[in-house]
Amino acid sequence: MSRIDKYRGIIPAFYAGYDANGEINTEAIKKYVQFFIDKGVQGLYVNGSSGECIYLSVEDRKKVIEAVMEVAKGKLTIINHVACNNTKDSVELAKHSEELGVEAIAAIPPIYFKLPEYSIAGYWNAISAGAPNTEFVIYNIPQLAGVSLTKSLYAEMRKNPNVIGVKNSSMPVQDIQMFVADGGDDYIVFNGPDEQYLGGRVMGAEGGIGGTYGVMPDLFLKLDKLIAEGDLKLAKKLQYAINEVIYKMVSGKANMYAVAKEILRLNEGIDLGSVREPLQALNDSDKLIAKEAAELIVKARELYL
Repeated sequence: MSRIDKYRGIIPAFYAGYDANGEINTEAIKKYVQFFIDKGVQGLYVNGSSGECIYLSVEDRKKVIEAVMEVAKGKLTIINHVACNNTKDSVELAKHSEELGVEAIAAIPPIYFKLPEYSIAGYWNAISAGAPNTEFVIYNIPQLAGVSLTKSLYAEMRKNPNVIGVKNSSMPVQDIQMFVADGGDDYIVFNGPDEQYLGGRVMGAEGGIGGTYGVMPDLFLKLDKLIAEGDLKLAKKLQYAINEVIYKMVSGKANMYAVAKEILRLNEGIDLGSVREPLQALNDSDKLIAKEAAELIVKARELYL
């Protein structure tokens, strides 16, 4: 069995859950984890962009992953994103993750200051050293982090035996080809942009981690199955249907994850609250957008599942 087998497939990026006061709601989080177990996904990616990590404290992020692991341990492959904008807090979260028994930790590069590659590698390796028995995923999201994972930086990071691959959220799909070619069979590349899951898989990604999987995991599971079966014609139609949902989700003023949480409430009866400021919560027009997106998901389920 390959060390990357447990990462292949659909891994939704997990949303943060809040109570009416905007504090972490562990009971809602546990319910959301069970939802994914029941759907049959491969794993969860916790405390990443979809989890509003940049706006959560270290203690908040610990509460989230603790609640997730209480339900998911031994049932799902859990990757916990631990990057903070300083090494000390990131290492603390890495150690905590290993204590809980996650399969892997992940990290974006440090943001704001434009650091040289050797500093980024040092940051990632320090985080990995904080969890020496846990695998490590590089999170490449240059449009938000302001830094791209280059061939040379990826080569340097592969010297670390805990590194297993890349969550690639850059928009050029050819980046996936580059990381697949350089890493070979011992490393996995996850497709990041949900709108091009089909394209990313065709280019060599063996799994996907995505922020909209959380409202329609069954559609992405079906898409993944169609790709595996070689039915690319139907896969393309389903990808188009998924993209219509995504375009609707981002068409309002509210943050996309506020819309996503309203979709979950409407379609699944799961209440994760709102989003943390300065992310924009729903207004009345956004509630209509969420309702329309929820209906598009129901329609796609009727057509493709």
